[in-house]
Amino acid sequence: DSPSPPTTSNMAASVREKQTVALKRMLNFNAPPLKNTATEPVWKVLIYDRFGQDIISPLLSVKELRDMGITLHLLLHSDRDPIPDVPAIYFVMPTEENIDRICQDLRNQLHESYFLNFISAISRSKLEDVASAALAANAVAQVTKVYDQYLNFITLEDDMFTLCHQNKELISYHGAVPIIRCPRGNAAEMVAVKLDKKLRENLRDARNSLFTGDNMAAGQFSFQRPLFVLADRNVDMATPLHHTWTYQALIHDVLDYQLNRVVMEEGLGAEPSPAGARPKKKNRKAYDLTAADRFWQKHKGSPFPEVAESVQEELDTYRAQEDEVKRLKCIMGLEGEDEGAISMLSDNTAKLTSAMSSLPELLEKKRLIDLHTNVPAASQ
Repeated sequence: DSPSPPTTSNMAASVREKQTVALKRMLNFNAPPLKNTATEPVWKVLIYDRFGQDIISPLLSVKELRDMGITLHLLLHSDRDPIPDVPAIYFVMPTEENIDRICQDLRNQLHESYFLNFISAISRSKLEDVASAALAANAVAQVTKVYDQYLNFITLEDDMFTLCHQNKELISYHGAVPIIRCPRGNAAEMVAVKLDKKLRENLRDARNSLFTGDNMAAGQFSFQRPLFVLADRNVDMATPLHHTWTYQALIHDVLDYQLNRVVMEEGLGAEPSPAGARPKKKNRKAYDLTAADRFWQKHKGSPFPEVAESVQEELDTYRAQEDEVKRLKCIMGLEGEDEGAISMLSDNTAKLTSAMSSLPELLEKKRLIDLHTNVPAASQ
């Protein structure tokens, strides 16, 4: 069937939305998720490798996975017991190691059925390896579907993504011949000429070259060679590359911030430990900075002093709402039989009911205020 023409909403969708839709479709056995939320989901197990875990974690929470019927989410290379009554959705890279483990799972008959989703396209030879293992294990009928998902990127913002988060050295420029550029007529050109000469001499030495190995040819002739810029000392190259003093940039530079999650140490304590006592243990706590966090979405690009002021404003608003609930509770305990007291009690019952119905929202606001109080404090 030919695909339907793209609608305006589809064309305007962000990278984050598109990848989230693709993941939800995969978790629904590569069918569009049912709009009727009252329908009980099909329970299944999600098996992923580290790449798949990094792709899913910034986009789908544990609760969202559970709502889609994921009872367990396990790493491919962990020790896993057989779960024969439940279908398994695999979301892994098509590496040799992963294919071997999938074949082992087939032989061990770990699951009722297998939906194999490869993050990037699987080669013909590796696909044949899976087919051979399924034949040998008499599990051909259990391998229900095999898909290439083409989702080998990690989406962190609406239109920002990163590639190959695991094994970052695989995308480094080590071993690639750079393209050298410099201004003419100054010291930078002299250094560039000498460096170019050194690199050419190194390339001629087949026994002891910086560029030997499997990627030598690619490093010499690829269009993806790194650009090496040499500038004179009077050209300030560093300043344009510095981050501005914004909330998100400061967290990225100062704290352990990866995959939209910041991890920092708490419980350091300002008081000195008594003589002979063990120092207080440093607890590491993680905070998720996601699109669902309204304060983060509004202020992640704001200057840091402005963030501190906004946190205080949010805290003042929260305290005012909290004081109102306490006041209403106090009034509800009002004793007296005069008509004024009864009328006041009746009027405030409706107000307290309204306040209590918004209590979950108030608690979530308090959680976010605590988050954005602790994180800036740790950044200072």
